[in-house]
Amino acid sequence: MAGNSSASHSCDVMVIGGGPAGSTISSLLSDMGWDVVLIDKDRHPRFHIGESLLPRNLPIFERLGVLEDVSRIAVTKYGADISLPTGEDYRKFEFAEANPSQPSAFQVKRAEFDDLLLKNSQAKGTRVLQGTAATAAAFGADRRAQITTVNDAGHECVWHADFLVDASGRDAFLASRLKLKSRDPQHNSAAVFAHFSGVQRRSGTDAGNTSVVWFEKGWFWTIPLPDGNDSVGVVCHPDYLRTRRTELDRFLIDSIASCPQIARRMRGAELVTEVYAAGNYSYKADAMYGDRFLLIGDAYAFLDPIFSTGVFLAMESATRGAETVDACLRDPSSTETYLARHAAIMDRGLQRLAWFIYRFNDPAMQTLFMASANPLNMRKAVISLLAGDVFDTRSGGFAVPAFKLAYHVLSLAHGRSD
Repeated sequence: MAGNSSASHSCDVMVIGGGPAGSTISSLLSDMGWDVVLIDKDRHPRFHIGESLLPRNLPIFERLGVLEDVSRIAVTKYGADISLPTGEDYRKFEFAEANPSQPSAFQVKRAEFDDLLLKNSQAKGTRVLQGTAATAAAFGADRRAQITTVNDAGHECVWHADFLVDASGRDAFLASRLKLKSRDPQHNSAAVFAHFSGVQRRSGTDAGNTSVVWFEKGWFWTIPLPDGNDSVGVVCHPDYLRTRRTELDRFLIDSIASCPQIARRMRGAELVTEVYAAGNYSYKADAMYGDRFLLIGDAYAFLDPIFSTGVFLAMESATRGAETVDACLRDPSSTETYLARHAAIMDRGLQRLAWFIYRFNDPAMQTLFMASANPLNMRKAVISLLAGDVFDTRSGGFAVPAFKLAYHVLSLAHGRSD
């Protein structure tokens, strides 16, 4: 369709980005009967980080009709474990403790997972254009968005859409061009990551769990993948990354060696992919929506991968976003009301998650996560968060405020008062 230079086409909804957010919202809007075009600058399958899913992803998979397909390409995980850099101990958090009806989730290779979701969207009627990038967007007086695209053969096309959804991930297409994107001053971190073979996994039913290990400069993750390899990465302050005087793969290996608990599990492990780095990891756009457009998933904000919420937040914002866009198209006179309501819900969830993320490396937070005591059932608050319950403010009852109170008391003891 984009084969003719300077061709012009129309659709009801244009979606930029073919990751989990874009595939999810396009699938749902196509199911609702809208003419949806999705463009992606890449061609799938392609490597991507963020392989850990949450129990709250599963209802979305069911709605999309892909739950069985995802389970066939996944490792089942029943929770996560968190530990300090030295010693053998780790604290395990099982999803079933918070919600017995959703006791597990999945670990996936994103290349396979994203490709599956994109093909599902196409099967539902979405017009998918891979190898096609958006180069400009404008919002004219005709109440339609105008999006200029160019494919990897160099052919340009102008699209006219009643609504534009930006699901471009960390590219943040609209936020960058509209100068809405701001780095998060409270959590400006960087990440270095790769896939390894030969990583020692936890035993028994814990073998599929995500592991998080604190160390002096930040924290590590290990995520078991279905091909027998593991995703391993370090999230650290940019100052630590700037100390690098070696190649990126050597820097990651040396960082692993500096953390005894991770080093033990990776004795004899070998790199099987390129080593990647991402700087300025946390950011947020100043606005989630505007006249005829909506930002979803990482195109709006990314906080930190600590609790493996990236794919869930992308798909949840897409699911809620589909209902919102549908309402806007059916009742244009109330567009502002629908979009503002959606933004308020999403921001509340992000703020709830951010409270934990901003404090994750504090000694007081480490003490609480590693504690064996469980006053007022605070573990349920933590596990609900790890499962993705960030939009239901009732989850955990008094456990969440009790956890926050305990944190503030311990912070005072550690000489911090926020």
